[in-house]
Amino acid sequence: MAETTKESSIAKKWYVVRAVSGQEKKVKQYIEVEINRLKLNDYVSQVLIPTEKIIQIRNGKKVAKERSFYPGYVLIEAALVGEIPHTIKNITGVIGFLGETKGGDPVPMRLSEVNRILGKVDELTEAEGTVASNYVVGESVKVINGPFNGFNGIIEEINDEKKKIKVTVKIFGRKTPVELNFGEVERE
Repeated sequence: MAETTKESSIAKKWYVVRAVSGQEKKVKQYIEVEINRLKLNDYVSQVLIPTEKIIQIRNGKKVAKERSFYPGYVLIEAALVGEIPHTIKNITGVIGFLGETKGGDPVPMRLSEVNRILGKVDELTEAEGTVASNYVVGESVKVINGPFNGFNGIIEEINDEKKKIKVTVKIFGRKTPVELNFGEVERE
């Protein structure tokens, strides 16, 4: 007869822990340290912060940043038995669990929600990051890359999906529309 491990026999569900906004990474770290210290790894298997990679253009350089797409929330896969909910609630930066009522029992997430979020996390991990455009139509920009390097122009159109920007550039005294990638321009 096959021996079952203790961990597989404990049914776990995903819960949402409310954390102080901006402190999600610290809260995740504190939870993991506390779980290890109390040897509760059989009951809490994963602590996750759904993040997305965004690329911003700063001073003509691409800067990759991670941004939480659910600020103030940390996901936790756990079996909330005995003192575990109390232990997690008492961790620095934790406001409490998401539940039906304030101070009530933590409500587990539906499997469909979990799969959707985890699927999005995997998808965003695979994508090498999206460039945050934060450009405005009518804004003056300078071309910093490609054949029109050094030219100045005015933004006519922004296509966030394709990460393209249509800029009108003056070439030999004539206004010419040019399609460029977000990374090829910077604010003047």
